[in-house]
Amino acid sequence: MTPPPTSTPALKKTLGLTGVTVNAMALIAPGAFLWITMQVQAANTGGDTDMWTGIVAALVVAFLTAMAFAELARRYPEAGAGGSYYFAEKAFLDREQAGHRRFARLAKFGTGWAAHLFYWVYPGVMVAMMATLVTYLLSQFNINATIPQQIVIAVLFSVAVGFIAVRGITGSTNLAIVINVIQLVSLVGFSIMAIMFRIKNPLHATQWAHPHAMSIVFPHSLGAMLFQSTIAMLILVGFESSTSLAGEAKNPKKDIPRGIILSLVIQGVFAYLLEYFAANYAVCEKLVNVAPDGTRTTGMAAVAASGAPVGDMIRMIGDSMFGGNGFMLMIVVALTVGLAVLGTTLAAMNTAVRISFAMAQDKEMPSVMGALHGKHATPHMGVWLLVGVSAILGAVGVCNVTALTGITLASNIGTFILYGMICALTFVAFAGQSEFHSGRHAIVPLLGLLGNLALLVGIVVIGLKTPGVSANATRFALWMTAGWGTVSAVYLVWNSRSQKRALLPTTHAG
Repeated sequence: MTPPPTSTPALKKTLGLTGVTVNAMALIAPGAFLWITMQVQAANTGGDTDMWTGIVAALVVAFLTAMAFAELARRYPEAGAGGSYYFAEKAFLDREQAGHRRFARLAKFGTGWAAHLFYWVYPGVMVAMMATLVTYLLSQFNINATIPQQIVIAVLFSVAVGFIAVRGITGSTNLAIVINVIQLVSLVGFSIMAIMFRIKNPLHATQWAHPHAMSIVFPHSLGAMLFQSTIAMLILVGFESSTSLAGEAKNPKKDIPRGIILSLVIQGVFAYLLEYFAANYAVCEKLVNVAPDGTRTTGMAAVAASGAPVGDMIRMIGDSMFGGNGFMLMIVVALTVGLAVLGTTLAAMNTAVRISFAMAQDKEMPSVMGALHGKHATPHMGVWLLVGVSAILGAVGVCNVTALTGITLASNIGTFILYGMICALTFVAFAGQSEFHSGRHAIVPLLGLLGNLALLVGIVVIGLKTPGVSANATRFALWMTAGWGTVSAVYLVWNSRSQKRALLPTTHAG
């Protein structure tokens, strides 16, 4: 008797709309980024009063990009784990002219390269952020962690995330649901407290960063608002991550596009706009920061000077409204921030390895990246390789602020290149097709492309013009980007020769 064929592990279709949406929501993580980025936003001299309007401007670009992703996900529900990588190839392969189809491989290479620069660097940044958060919490109990100890924290956290990721997307989704619920409850609670603090004015503060609510929601300077939007866009990325989950979605044609938009609405429109309004509304001269050299700053200057301004703000509000219990309140909120960072790192890792898996299946990356776990059917070899990369980047990040900033900027460069390419590919995919719509498939993608290019140029130009850490970090990011691009191009050429595949075939057999 002939034995039955051995089944090959495959990605399991377990995700509904909720699962798709919460995985994208976990990557956006407003609870984590309010804590992490508010200091950077406040440090922008002349633009600290335009944080909220900067987020609105960034949301416009984000929604334009999200609509492009949603249209491509709806057109190509069979994308599986490939997401944007698959979209790039199909957009050209579906063209009638052979001259267009021959660009399919280069298009997917460029998209895959940008996606890897984004997703394979991003978890390392979050690992460093977690180590920094743990160090801050330990310092509140007079425990000062050394650099080697912070590196150990980064490595342990990276390994812990890896164990969760290997066990499958279902476990990751369940954890993401819990984290998102806790995070949103915490954010709403903080926002209510901050607004009530301003209304009741228990400390009789007289110098508010914003004299009234309208000062928060109306721009003071177009230039300052636009610069704030370049920072704000960085805290919004992740809505598109659900496109890499099509292989595990029960109904990818409907749920992936809806999950992209829903995650951005819930985390971007609701959570970010509420929490940033509340945080800015509560900043006053009673918020004090004292530097190690004894320098004392108050109000928005204290926000710019503090390593954890939201933590300081929660202590101020808690002490005045809850009988001096601000410290315990801050610790509780900090723990929810830690959970949010965990969810963000896990979501980024899940997305990263699935894009690598798709490229390996397509023989555009080493075959080891396409290996699936026999029990959990996850790209486990890719997960553990990314765990190692994240641990290294996290260790570098806790040692040197310039390097951490540079690594972050490199990831951001990959983000804007990827987003811009997707907007352009939307037009390529639909132009000349019966379902082409001038608004959804031409105007929206064009505006999204221009918006992402503008933010990319803005970050690089402003970074290089700002002396010190910013300029050095921007140069580091540009060298890192160029290095990764060179390595990718060399591998593409070598891989093409070893497989005897043309980079630009005269005709495409696909």
